Amino acid sequence: MTVPGPSYDVVCVGESMVTFLPSRPGRLADVPAFTRAVGGAESNVACALAAAGHRVRWVGRVGTDGFGDHLLDTIAAYGVDTGAVRRDPHRPTGVYFRTDADRSTDAHEVVYYRAGSAASAMSPATVPYATVTDTRILHLTGITAALSAGCRSLLDELTEPRPGRPLLSFDVNHRPALWRDGEAPEILRNLADRADLVFVGADEAARLWDTPGPGAVRALLPGPAVLVVKSGEGPAVAFERPADGTADTVTTVPAPRVDVVASVGAGDGFAAGFLSALLRGLPMNHRLRHGHLAAAAALTVPGDLAGPPRRAHADRLARLDDDAWGRLHLGPGWTSAGAEADEEVRTR
Repeated sequence: MTVPGPSYDVVCVGESMVTFLPSRPGRLADVPAFTRAVGGAESNVACALAAAGHRVRWVGRVGTDGFGDHLLDTIAAYGVDTGAVRRDPHRPTGVYFRTDADRSTDAHEVVYYRAGSAASAMSPATVPYATVTDTRILHLTGITAALSAGCRSLLDELTEPRPGRPLLSFDVNHRPALWRDGEAPEILRNLADRADLVFVGADEAARLWDTPGPGAVRALLPGPAVLVVKSGEGPAVAFERPADGTADTVTTVPAPRVDVVASVGAGDGFAAGFLSALLRGLPMNHRLRHGHLAAAAALTVPGDLAGPPRRAHADRLARLDDDAWGRLHLGPGWTSAGAEADEEVRTR
């Protein structure tokens, strides 16, 4: 008798919101109009993975309002299973407005209207454990822990080591505007150290934990079997602990040059690209390259969500030799180029 495997490749748990993108650059006070889109770290990862051909479920809560309808319709259209999403008749769907400036600069503005949202009511009582664990990988982010005490309890439960727990992927995703009690460094460190796979930005880690570089981040987070430290336009470094518990294998892959359209969604794209390559059993250097390529797909479109390049196209780029990878230069529209296109179109 054949024992069935998990129903999903990845289950992502967290809040998704309606995002309002500015019609032009400038301060929020000066932008005259906005375009509606979908944003949310976990649903971004879910949509990118589903678009890449994986079996994905997104679990969250939305209001019984039109914004909730829009979120469910949009996310499901990517091929994501939304059957476990609950509608809350008493709380609204969260929304936020942002400028198009780089998130790392002082010019970037983001205003959240998510306090008391339907997603903030997530807890172990409202998100049953069985709805999120029939999967090969469970993906969470630190954003959820900042939304409410119930959300924090949910992440505590889902990250608790227990028999049969899926491989747990955790993106630190520190959002300072959501943390007001000074507890973020300790809470996020504890959650990350209980995961199997962790993504964190080097600058993000430095702000949270005063770590001077990737090696210091690894010393702070010895628990995960794999730790990926990203550096924006710089290289991504993966620390991988062998099964025998010996010293880490360290893999470093530089990021390609990218003509940035909007500097949002890159971290979610990186996580999706890496997880997709992991599910396919690719080696670590290819996982990091696929992470960079998926991040570049997000950086070269205006919104948070970007369709991934065709698999054959991404695989061919990931197999480039080191010199050709170092010359790779990606701009708007690169994901729609065929895998058979001349390489020099995308490299310099």
